[in-house]
Amino acid sequence: MNTQNTPVHIKLWHREFWQMSIANMLLTMSVYMLIPVMPLWLMQTMHFTPQETGICMGLFGVGIYLLGGFCSYLVQHYRRNQVCMWAIIIMALLLGGLYYLNVSQEILGRKELLFVQRLLFGAFFGLAQMVLSSTLIIDTSESFQRTEANYSAAWFSRFALALGPIAGLTLYKLVGFDVLLLTAIGCCVVSVILIELVKFPFRTPEDDVKKLSLDRFFLPQGMWLYVNMLLVTTVVGLLMSTALTDWYYAIMMGGFLLAILAQRFVFAEAELKSEIISGLILMGSGILIMYIQAGEMLSYISPLFIGLGIGVIGSRFLLFFIKLSRHCQRGTSQSMFMLCWETGLALGLFLGYTFLYEQTSLLYVISFSLIAVALLFYNFFIHHWYITHKNR
Repeated sequence: MNTQNTPVHIKLWHREFWQMSIANMLLTMSVYMLIPVMPLWLMQTMHFTPQETGICMGLFGVGIYLLGGFCSYLVQHYRRNQVCMWAIIIMALLLGGLYYLNVSQEILGRKELLFVQRLLFGAFFGLAQMVLSSTLIIDTSESFQRTEANYSAAWFSRFALALGPIAGLTLYKLVGFDVLLLTAIGCCVVSVILIELVKFPFRTPEDDVKKLSLDRFFLPQGMWLYVNMLLVTTVVGLLMSTALTDWYYAIMMGGFLLAILAQRFVFAEAELKSEIISGLILMGSGILIMYIQAGEMLSYISPLFIGLGIGVIGSRFLLFFIKLSRHCQRGTSQSMFMLCWETGLALGLFLGYTFLYEQTSLLYVISFSLIAVALLFYNFFIHHWYITHKNR
């Protein structure tokens, strides 16, 4: 199937699906609102070096892999919605621990505790997202609607990439880091409530499920797609390590909305390769505009191009992962997409603060180079490889 279109079913958008999609967005916002603010807090309040800040932010990307191998076992032996809710509750508690470290006057051991907090925060976010995207959202839709359900719900978490930093930067400027953390905890609590309000049927646990497996965690046949997408999201993480403003993220959100319209009206009947190529060219153009600093008007176009580019690339790569998977691996494909998305963001933040802090021009050059490599990689290898190996 080489068409660009994803069918729209009005019946998909019932109350339970709305609740799960909003829960997904709030859960992701609780993570993303810390991205532009926590490094400032670490360096200004906790007296971290840029290198220590980069390690702390990067540990989140390591953490998302820690519990993934147990995901299938947990959702088979316990109520799947309960597994997700407990993972989110633990995330809220970890944010509460961060709040305590901020208000506490005790200094001894703070750095080690913050490293552990970020690692565990990533671990339980990864588990919550795997259960939510690979199981719960699918369970609220009919079998013929599941591709659209995955595609649509992913847009809500993509919106959080702009809405989270907007909320974080605004709250940090107006009321400080304490209230920001309480808001992030509130997002987790509301997310839990929304999931609790959806009734999921009880399923008899399977007896032969391994405690550690790749099911609902990692899709080996999608590894090349993983590498290609990782290059793109690493660039997004690198850009987020610079001093971006709330206006930048607001315009990026406009780019996301344009991406939805473009997929419906511009790319609907276009050649399949065109969407990724166009998205990468848009991102490269946005980075070039930031590099040359060509005036205030063009500075507004840059985040629009970045949002539009990452929007069309992310949603198309998600569908690629789904089409590479076999029938019983749909959930695994969702987790694989989430892993490469979050890993790239964390890797970009790690590289940006550890090696490129206050070297903005060099960061833009490296970002543009990574986009160029991603474009060449996709055009000359990935696209043909995908067409040859897809299963749907």
